[in-house]
Amino acid sequence: MVASMCHEPFYVTGTWTDEAMGIYVGWVERESPGRAAKPQWNETGDKLLVFYGEEFPDQGIADRLRQRSHHVEPGRGAHLVHMAEEDPGFPASLNGQFHGLLIDRNNESATLFNDRYASRRVYYHQAEEGFYFAAEAKALLAVRPELRVIDERGLGEYVSCGCVLQDRTLFKDIFILPCASAWIFRHGALVSEGTYFSPSNLEQQDPLEPAQFYSELCGVFRRNLPRYFQSGDALGLSLTGGLDTRMMLAWHMPEPHSLPCYTFGGAYQECRDVRIARHVADVCGQTHRVIPIGAEFLARFPEYAERAVFLTDGATGVEHAADLYANEIARQIAPVRLTGNYGDEVLRHRMVLRPSLPGNGVFHPDLHSHIAAAAGTYAGEFKGHSLTQAANRQISWYLCGLLALESSQVEMRSPFLDNDLMRTLYRAPLHHFSGGDVRVQMVRDGNPALGAIRTDLGFAGRGGPIASAASRFWNRATMRAEYAFEHGDPRWASSVDRVLLGRTLERTFVGIHKFAHFSLWYRGELAGYVREMLLDPRTLARPYLQAKEVEAIVDRHVNGIANHTPAIHKLITLEHIHRLLVDAA
Repeated sequence: MVASMCHEPFYVTGTWTDEAMGIYVGWVERESPGRAAKPQWNETGDKLLVFYGEEFPDQGIADRLRQRSHHVEPGRGAHLVHMAEEDPGFPASLNGQFHGLLIDRNNESATLFNDRYASRRVYYHQAEEGFYFAAEAKALLAVRPELRVIDERGLGEYVSCGCVLQDRTLFKDIFILPCASAWIFRHGALVSEGTYFSPSNLEQQDPLEPAQFYSELCGVFRRNLPRYFQSGDALGLSLTGGLDTRMMLAWHMPEPHSLPCYTFGGAYQECRDVRIARHVADVCGQTHRVIPIGAEFLARFPEYAERAVFLTDGATGVEHAADLYANEIARQIAPVRLTGNYGDEVLRHRMVLRPSLPGNGVFHPDLHSHIAAAAGTYAGEFKGHSLTQAANRQISWYLCGLLALESSQVEMRSPFLDNDLMRTLYRAPLHHFSGGDVRVQMVRDGNPALGAIRTDLGFAGRGGPIASAASRFWNRATMRAEYAFEHGDPRWASSVDRVLLGRTLERTFVGIHKFAHFSLWYRGELAGYVREMLLDPRTLARPYLQAKEVEAIVDRHVNGIANHTPAIHKLITLEHIHRLLVDAA
């Protein structure tokens, strides 16, 4: 199992077993000299902790534990096993994105746990002879080959939603640990499927008045942000043209030239992210570098596409191959990557996970019932408090795939899931999210110079309300136009441009906002790859596909007749899932 997860030369591994307790645990992680050694033992040797991820405690936690006679070893996270001794509700007080196993020899128990959002996945399979768990599904498939079977319900949800719902997976009888789990085992047997946190506890808080809410939001953000800038390893900031990373710089200005910044850039023109991020970094006295997604990436795309699917067990698709490539380069800059991930989701309750019905006929009618049923499952799960929907379920089922991909190369950090911050956000005034973006005011109040720079969507900046409205209109229009030409929706727009304008509009808009341009690549540099993958007899023989329709969309796309980019993404991803995870020996 450990060997199946050791993907890079900079990974380190280890194992620990206790046959009497029926526990066998191994770990794989990126090499990091500043991290505490595994496993962690307490002084008396009756508690052992295997922990993966990062935890961001209150300042001085290690000193307070030492004052209580604990021997806290050096290294990030070395305090955790001693917290487990002190806190009977462990891991409820932890703050971060993680999973782990706590072994207590006194009561002969083991507790398998994860974070509040299940962002660091734990896959599991229950069998008569034992309970199998791993951070990657492929580790379970390696020792239980009979699980290499695609679950049809999960496949229908993947086609509709881009992920599998309800803590299920694409693989029959493999599931993921729910959010905030603390499952207890004794002598290898599962005795309790407990949870240590429920969002309902935060949902029941009384809302604050607008002025008080804003004051508390700024206060908790400013107070807790420094903990995310502390690192035993070098730290870099993936800076964008938006508001989330800029908020971080506005409220925690690092020393000049202490925080290398970088932005992912495209091949056709300098995107707004790059231009704005360079300006922001310059105002903050930081260096800035562009990581280009261009000819070198395209030449190696088959390799990166395959790895993107394999590393994440299909939880993310080939469209994120560029993210894998970029994060490999980011690791050369700094092994820890600070990002604005989840800012939009928690500050604006943004939902990107939504069901849709494929309209191109490539899937067999037998699968349609599962695809259609996904919308009903989604409706039943995504109801209630909008912040809970945007955070817990969306992160656990959908956004975790990209996190797993990026984390294969760098340690990912974001301050936007901080426990105190989330507690405050649940107290937002009832109509808080119907008005302007609170992030604009926070940037202006934190650093007026950064507030004077317009974002990639035209927010903030100088000028009166008319100029601001015009900027937002233009930038949103160009983003929607680029999206339309990338994804072919609406179809009439790309058809008019192709037939009447010779693709003039596409050449104008592509690259203004995005750094990856698969619509162009799939009919250009990657056309041969698309044909090779999707016209292969193995692909066309998949029982859930309509072979003639697959051939038709490949022909229409690579010949420039129509845009089928989303379908091609999904079909290539599914084929890699079969070849790498299902059909593999």
